[in-house]
Amino acid sequence: MHNTYLKIKIRMKLLPILLFSTQFFFAQNVAQKLDGAVKALMNSAPAYSANLSVYVADESGNFVYEYKGNQGLSTASTQKIFTAAAALETLGKNYRYTTTVSYSGTLSSGNLSGNLIVTSNGDPTLGSWRYDGYKPENFKQKLIDAIKQKGISKISGDVVVDDSYFDFQTIPGGWPWNDSGNYYGAGVWGVNWRENQFDLNMNGREMKSSNVELPNVKWINEVKTAGSSDQSLIFTAPFSDVAYINGTLPGKAITVSGSMPNPPLTLANEIKNWLKESGVELNGKITTTSLQKINGEAVSAASKGNTLLEYQSPTLDKIIYWFMRKSVNLYGETLIKTLAREKKNSGSFDDGISYLKEFWKGKGINSAMINFADGSGLSPQNYVSARAEVQALLWSRKQPWFNEFFDGFPTQGNGMKMKSGTMKDTKSFAGYHTSKDGKKYVFAIILNNFQSSNLSDALYKVLNMLK
Repeated sequence: MHNTYLKIKIRMKLLPILLFSTQFFFAQNVAQKLDGAVKALMNSAPAYSANLSVYVADESGNFVYEYKGNQGLSTASTQKIFTAAAALETLGKNYRYTTTVSYSGTLSSGNLSGNLIVTSNGDPTLGSWRYDGYKPENFKQKLIDAIKQKGISKISGDVVVDDSYFDFQTIPGGWPWNDSGNYYGAGVWGVNWRENQFDLNMNGREMKSSNVELPNVKWINEVKTAGSSDQSLIFTAPFSDVAYINGTLPGKAITVSGSMPNPPLTLANEIKNWLKESGVELNGKITTTSLQKINGEAVSAASKGNTLLEYQSPTLDKIIYWFMRKSVNLYGETLIKTLAREKKNSGSFDDGISYLKEFWKGKGINSAMINFADGSGLSPQNYVSARAEVQALLWSRKQPWFNEFFDGFPTQGNGMKMKSGTMKDTKSFAGYHTSKDGKKYVFAIILNNFQSSNLSDALYKVLNMLK
């Protein structure tokens, strides 16, 4: 009996040691596989001058593997994890933006002796096509209904879009010029419209039509017909009346998308057309508070109490879903400016980026590893390490909004659910994965200056070791 008791006692003592040894061996085995795949990647010809940062932990944050895990590299869009998580925590997943339609002057017998004024706190979804019930026609209907309910049949003043909620700088410093005119490089205004994107219907080099009118804009078209895919670039600048398109397009019907040079004025122009369609007479012009500043005019203001419509955005969790799933840069930069307004009482990129750095430093990330330049990752001046991304993912995993955050992560070509980032010769992935053995990993990998046409497959060979 005594011998049996001793044997049981010894087995019980050995059990945790055996379990630990098994876990250690398993982690060691995965680390060896990762190391072999990383060495193969870095010894390949396209990696001759490349930089790589890799960090892998388990779900509890225990270290599994790293390769230059602290090295800061250009992340591209995996940087969105920092912006998304900070916004969810700071603003709350039920946060909504509000766009307000009001008027100045007096209203008598259907005649508005004053201006119709539209203002917003930067709603990036206003007129977006992504959300049921929030499309351009939905906003149009509510606006016209509100005007008709007030009995307005004539507006003696102007349509003014008040885009002054954020500061005057619409594009973050460091964004490449050949990105900012394309749809993914749209800037941020106090009033955004249709995600600040327009679509050009082209047939070869011929510009056939546009889905929306860009007021006062004149085009320089130097597109050539060649190839079988869209290799064109659109160049627009904030508040500019000149747009330029070059590169090549196939000799067939194709749609190319650019960023509006003045989204608030584009909205004002659409409202002017809506009023005409609805039989509401407009005697004045269309303008924005930014244009009033540019022209040295007095800035229009709405009278308090003269509100016609308050139009709310979808909740932040829905915005974050599309921000992550489709990598909408506009959303990231709007969130940066929103954080600046909410936490720093300003609407600048600099203050928003400063808050983002402070936020993550407060969560234990070394500030040297999070050298942010924007909120979306489009700027090549961003320098972030793989370890910092993993730390952010591990912290986010413990938060009550994690399911909404994780829901936005796309499934990539190798079957793993993770955020991706892409720029010229740059690729990154960051996310969460459960292996076929049930082990849960949190990981990030960033590759810069890799001279290959297929960077994704190169990184999949490393990440597939976690399967």
